[in-house]
Amino acid sequence: MLGIGILPAVFNGITFYIIPESPRWLVMQNRLEEARSVLVKVSDRGEDVEQRLKEIKEAACVNTDYKRKALYQEILCPSPGVRRMLAAGCGIMVFQQITGIDATVYYSPTIFKNAGIKSEKKILATTVAVGFTKTIFTVVAMFCIDKVGRKVLLYVSTIGMTACLAVLGIALALQKHLSGSVIQDFGIGLAIFAVCANVAFYAVGMGPICWVVSSEVFPLRLRAKASALSQVGARVSSGLISMSFLSLSRAISVSGVFFVFSIISAIAVVFVKLCVPETKGKTLEEIETMLISEEQKLDLADTESVKTEHELETDS
Repeated sequence: MLGIGILPAVFNGITFYIIPESPRWLVMQNRLEEARSVLVKVSDRGEDVEQRLKEIKEAACVNTDYKRKALYQEILCPSPGVRRMLAAGCGIMVFQQITGIDATVYYSPTIFKNAGIKSEKKILATTVAVGFTKTIFTVVAMFCIDKVGRKVLLYVSTIGMTACLAVLGIALALQKHLSGSVIQDFGIGLAIFAVCANVAFYAVGMGPICWVVSSEVFPLRLRAKASALSQVGARVSSGLISMSFLSLSRAISVSGVFFVFSIISAIAVVFVKLCVPETKGKTLEEIETMLISEEQKLDLADTESVKTEHELETDS
């Protein structure tokens, strides 16, 4: 089982020799011809490569102004605009994990046993069904993300996950507190449906789109470090949820844990509404320009607020 993992690793190793460098990185290294060549390969036929290259050069020139700044200091002590970008990019990655998807997938055999399934073969079959569902709906997300938009799919995902996690909690509670073969069979079916539906809603939104958003919302000067920070948040959150799942299950029951996940998922809906920008149909330079404009507005508002407070203190 572990040896099979060598195959995708070898495949990745081969593709690394084929995948070109990012045109933005090439421009920042003043390798303009290589950047133009990459843009020709990856751009649509009708797209103006020279216009895109000009936009990238302008963005790179803007970002050279920050080379002397301590970028980690800018991340640790952010301006209001950068704070919003960090909240969107890092926050969405944390919510991706604390809604309990890894616990649902890792411990699906335990969940199905609590739902009342006794046969090991049936547990294995339902676990495979969960993985199959996740794969299929990830493909659906690939076709929808640029047509429907990031935020719409995130709304569908988080709202659907909230409902499914609540239904799963109810199904597991039914199995624990009620008796009778008909009710138990209904509870088993409901639990299987809720797990598969939760994974489907995750795969069509929170799963792939969080990675896309977290790579788009940061300005070029911060993108590498801020994206790395968002991945740290995701991995730490995943580890905490996975390691605490069994302990929480013993403390408040398995159904209670999924009610908690449902509440967190509901909070994620609000987070998407307030903090995540829509980046559909925009180049990275257009997104950066949009967010920098918002950053400047927030910085100006913060400056005006401090100035007003100072004037009030002076008058008093």
